[in-house]
Amino acid sequence: MGKEERFMLRAIELAEFGRGKVSPNPMVGCVIVHNGQIIGEGYHEIYGGPHAEPNAISSVKNKDLISESTAYVSLEPCAHWGKTPPCADLLVEKGIKKVVIGAVDSNPLVGGKGIEILKNAGVEVIAHILESKVRAQNSRFFTFMEKNRPYIILKWAQTQDNFIARENYDSKWISNVYSRQLVHKWRTQEDAIMVGTQTAKYDNPKLNVRDWIGKNPIRIVVDRELILDSNLHLFDKSQATLRYNQIKSGNQNNLEWIKLREGFEISDILEDLHVRKIQSIIIEGGAQLLNKFIQLELWDEARVFIGKKKFGAGIQAPNINGIIKEEIDIQGDLLRLISPH
Repeated sequence: MGKEERFMLRAIELAEFGRGKVSPNPMVGCVIVHNGQIIGEGYHEIYGGPHAEPNAISSVKNKDLISESTAYVSLEPCAHWGKTPPCADLLVEKGIKKVVIGAVDSNPLVGGKGIEILKNAGVEVIAHILESKVRAQNSRFFTFMEKNRPYIILKWAQTQDNFIARENYDSKWISNVYSRQLVHKWRTQEDAIMVGTQTAKYDNPKLNVRDWIGKNPIRIVVDRELILDSNLHLFDKSQATLRYNQIKSGNQNNLEWIKLREGFEISDILEDLHVRKIQSIIIEGGAQLLNKFIQLELWDEARVFIGKKKFGAGIQAPNINGIIKEEIDIQGDLLRLISPH
């Protein structure tokens, strides 16, 4: 591994600390290197806060060395005013002579413009270093920008005999306590979490974070005819909740009714979520909703827990075709990670 890759790897490691905290911005890390030594590090810590580049520059003790240094940034420095000033301009202002970039930004406000600013100022630019790693790390951001929809994670637990619930819709508990804690960790990392009408009715889920520390996702329920009881946990207004239906629109504290066209499709929901800048979503069920996403080939990864129980009869688990990327033992449960390709 050459020095370009070695320092970029460190920038990618730093970027990871922003997971679940910076959406709809991408995770970005930055390393300032002088004569082969790291003299400054930073990452985008929280949405609305300083980006990786200013954080890395501010961490450099001897500011006189910055103009003789190389900046390694996992994603192309931004070129537009958003919540913060353009990072490309900052690097030019600080006299950085060389910038090494992992991946080019897919945001039309940025894409290539940050590199252009740097080159026009006489800065040497090297791009596409460990690009596949950066794109994998920011798969949510790139999916959102390039496919105009959120990154979609399908998740369910099934028994040894392939059921996700009993005939009466009861599904507690197929997976163990460790698997459930992991699910709560996942919730802190994604923007939103969605369930269908039957899951909301029979499971009465809270869809919040209890067994981990972090932010609650936006709750989403598909309730076409508004048949769900208003006393369900989903409607307690304790966290932002979107209720997609074809009857009414409205807003009440943390609860929003979103009226879509009669007979609306999944694509209509995804289009609205894109407008709302929701970059990632976990589909928690039930079987009908999960199968709809699978049939439409609208998913980016599936996370399937296989518990030790057998039900003998019940509601069949979704049938998904894909590539099994990994199988992990979670204290007796099998977690299967599946990719579409």
